[in-house]
Amino acid sequence: MKPLSQLAEQLPRSGIRAVMEIARETPGTISLAVGEPSFKTPAHIIDAACAAAYDGHTRYTPNAGINELRAAVAARYAERWKQPIAVNEVLIGSGAVNAILASLIAVVEEGDEVLVPDPGWPNYGAQIQIARGVQVTYPMRSENGYLPDLEELDRLVTPKTKVVITNNPSNPCGVVWPKETVEAFMAWAQRRDLWVIADEIYEDLVYVGKMVSAAPIDRERVIFISGCSKSYAMTGWRIGWAIAPAALIALSSKAQEAVVSCPSDISQRAALAALTGPQECVEEMRQAYHRRRDLVQSILQPAGLLPAVPSGAFYALADMRSTGLPSQEVAIRLIKEEGIATAPGTAFGVMAEGFVRISLASSEEELRVGCERIVAFADRVG
Repeated sequence: MKPLSQLAEQLPRSGIRAVMEIARETPGTISLAVGEPSFKTPAHIIDAACAAAYDGHTRYTPNAGINELRAAVAARYAERWKQPIAVNEVLIGSGAVNAILASLIAVVEEGDEVLVPDPGWPNYGAQIQIARGVQVTYPMRSENGYLPDLEELDRLVTPKTKVVITNNPSNPCGVVWPKETVEAFMAWAQRRDLWVIADEIYEDLVYVGKMVSAAPIDRERVIFISGCSKSYAMTGWRIGWAIAPAALIALSSKAQEAVVSCPSDISQRAALAALTGPQECVEEMRQAYHRRRDLVQSILQPAGLLPAVPSGAFYALADMRSTGLPSQEVAIRLIKEEGIATAPGTAFGVMAEGFVRISLASSEEELRVGCERIVAFADRVG
């Protein structure tokens, strides 16, 4: 029998998996580990999907998505960015993750280097491997508020560097980049002539300051990524999008055809209802996450476990370095000794060693109990 694919064998596995398996085997564990909205998809979106199914929208769609949704996405950001956006500059993907992969395939040649934030979303690395690129991480240090250091970034650039990925607001750090940081970063990317994949999936979940997108600064360079999953509690509907130059979108669409053929028609109709319907639901969820952020801050910060207060997304990195334990061991012991499941920091990169990620998508009571037990564990062990 001939061997299986080495590429598939080498794809990194989630560092959260082992912890979650232990949590599932431990009755009564409170989970603060899952990065998924705790809310149900708003009713008007579900109703639109049901109507679409009964109306026969259950077939294949164009590879890049239905024109109605592409036009709605273009209109949304034309208003936000005060710039015209053409429909052929929009790709609808089966989730933002699919839009990122299709974009990487459209840009990256074999051996090209892609700069990725550390800590950062772990799937970037696997996607870069699939696109035949090479991941190079750039540090996002807690003492710097989890913001990029352009001098450090500059030292990482080589003749093979082609793309840099940003995630703002950030998973797992919860940081929202200030306007001056976004502008300085884009000026640096222009000097270095790099593509920028701006993953801004948490763009509507900001608690402090204002969300400033990288995309309108340089539309020819930025591949903007977002979607419905976080803003509208639609993770399972799998609809995301990319906005980029039309030539790149055409290549991304070709790549998407080989991976998923096309996004679900029913899900696209639901996304259309989300974008064009009432928006109060987004603000209600944002306010709920803000309250949860404040609760987590009130417990962890006085204990010295929150070096950087989250200003967006729905995550917080708790600093457990005082225990002297690796983050994976901290996460496992929190389950076994405190009944609390968190995500080990090293699942997101070496810079998060000694930290655990807490998801603000859990209920306020679960967050209160969980954070109090995390503080108790740190006091007892550290």
